[in-house]
Amino acid sequence: MRKWTGGMLILALATVLFLSYNFIGKEPHKQTAYDFFHPSNTSLAMGSSSHAKSQQRIREKPHLIDVQGLDDLYLSLNMSEEESRSLLVWAQMRPLLSRSDALPDTVEGIKEAATAWKELLSVVSDTRNISDDDPGWKDCPHTVTSFNGNLSSNGNILHIPCGLIEDSSITVIGIPDAKQGSFQIQLQSSQVLGEAIPNVILNYAVHLPGDNVTDEPAVIQNTWSNDLGWGKEEICPDHRSNHSIKVDGFVKCNALVIRSSTEVNVNVSHPVNHQSTNNISVGSGHMSVNFPFVEGNAFTATLWAGVEGFHMTVNGRHETSFAYREKFEPWMVNDVKLEGGLQLMSALAKGLPYSGYLTSVLDIEHLKAPPVLKKRILMFIGVFSTGNNFERRMALRRSWMQYDAVRSGNVAVRFFIGLHKNLQVNLELWKEAQAFGDIQLMPFVDYYSLLSLKTISICIMGTKILSAKYVMKTDDDAFVRIDVIISNLKGMVPDGLLYGLISFESSPQRENDNKWYISSEEWAHDSYPPWAHGPGYIISRDIAKFIVQGHQQRDLQFFKLEDVAVGIWVEQFKKQGRKVQYISDEKFYNAGCETNYTLAHYQNPRMVLCLWETLQKEHEPNCCE
Repeated sequence: MRKWTGGMLILALATVLFLSYNFIGKEPHKQTAYDFFHPSNTSLAMGSSSHAKSQQRIREKPHLIDVQGLDDLYLSLNMSEEESRSLLVWAQMRPLLSRSDALPDTVEGIKEAATAWKELLSVVSDTRNISDDDPGWKDCPHTVTSFNGNLSSNGNILHIPCGLIEDSSITVIGIPDAKQGSFQIQLQSSQVLGEAIPNVILNYAVHLPGDNVTDEPAVIQNTWSNDLGWGKEEICPDHRSNHSIKVDGFVKCNALVIRSSTEVNVNVSHPVNHQSTNNISVGSGHMSVNFPFVEGNAFTATLWAGVEGFHMTVNGRHETSFAYREKFEPWMVNDVKLEGGLQLMSALAKGLPYSGYLTSVLDIEHLKAPPVLKKRILMFIGVFSTGNNFERRMALRRSWMQYDAVRSGNVAVRFFIGLHKNLQVNLELWKEAQAFGDIQLMPFVDYYSLLSLKTISICIMGTKILSAKYVMKTDDDAFVRIDVIISNLKGMVPDGLLYGLISFESSPQRENDNKWYISSEEWAHDSYPPWAHGPGYIISRDIAKFIVQGHQQRDLQFFKLEDVAVGIWVEQFKKQGRKVQYISDEKFYNAGCETNYTLAHYQNPRMVLCLWETLQKEHEPNCCE
């Protein structure tokens, strides 16, 4: 009887366990980063049954795919050890570039980079062409100019050899002729192999009323690409605007230009041979007051590149602003085309990226990256830069990269730069990399949407190529007080650290026109986890290693906003049961400079040098402007 009772008890317990396993739910496993981004659609009932069971679609783990041009970027090269120093991270990037869940524009960025890389190698292999004494090869100039009369039917072109940078400007002096129709100023990219015509980074079209005095004048701004055609046009004056949207602090349309209540129906087309016309049908009404362009009156118009967009001033007054659009950035500009009803008197482009310092630097040994002799360094700093930002990089070399911690090799600094679509820029960049030894080239074209690949590259450099206790990311327009950061780090636990200006509460931008637009497919949640603003932040070695391994094993998902991406990846690190310290420092100024700063952003080369000189003389962190 006792045996029978014991047997029944064992059978009952087994039945309970079986039912619990099949109907209540399986034992939860430890959640990986892959689980977070690729949840099963099977709900795991955890806790009270009153909680709603989430149903999420299944996503497969990314796989590797063939990408056109990738093989060309990884051909066996006959390079010396010194030449290959700028390709240390390049060699480890291939698995990231061939993932099936690649970032937007990865395929295009690789294809264009392959073309640029082959062109560069063909020139580099010919030592005659790369010689500084070769009269057939000129440095990227600081200014270019043109003097002409009436525009030809194909439009006058002002060649911009090495693209535009922040504060570059194009000044046009001319007299409008409405009888010949509207006129326009086009910023064109270089013409890619296989494309009949170049993309238009900005089309600035000026419509004059002509013989019909009831027509209202207008400025129409837009972009055009071979892939997408015309973008969304922006018209000024625009009485419907509330002027709340600003670009670099400027309104998109000058409110002083008054317009009648008559609506303008604009139909911009793209005709043959890329001579775009603007067919504007305007109802009755009176002409706008204070319109900057008047038939027969000479004007001086300056189009300049800001941080966030292009701005036009006419006769000294700001008239329009146009925010940069994705894949339409100033560094891509290769030509300025002027066409239509305009008597051109002169055109001048100045503030262009100048590379002449490479042949004029006398203290180059003092500016070269010092050798890294230690097995473990304190910090590795990766600096985001663009190919034609020669002056910015030189300003950093002459300022905060002269801190004792950097010159001693205890802190290493490297610039991370994607290839340019312009051969001359790439050649100057190659020469710069060989001269200073502080550049890491990236195997893709420098599109904004690919910045997260640079972040991963910085982590690779700081953990697999060098061995750093901390890894920092910053920008080439930021001034970093390395001495203060090192002092602050001494009081922090060196594990699970995210240190910078932390945003603890933020949400995805869902407006299509926003530079930081994120679709619900890219990020389904209503808010982001904590993240540090991009101008400068520091992560500990364990987090940097986690980021590298997670992407190489394809467990972490790409995200195109690089600073938010790091916050997302840190959240996955935390979900592995690891402790995370979010240390926010209000002295990491992400939009300028304030007294007693630790990091100051948006500093041009002159201001960077001024900040350094002020620190050396006054020993106080005072701003220059």
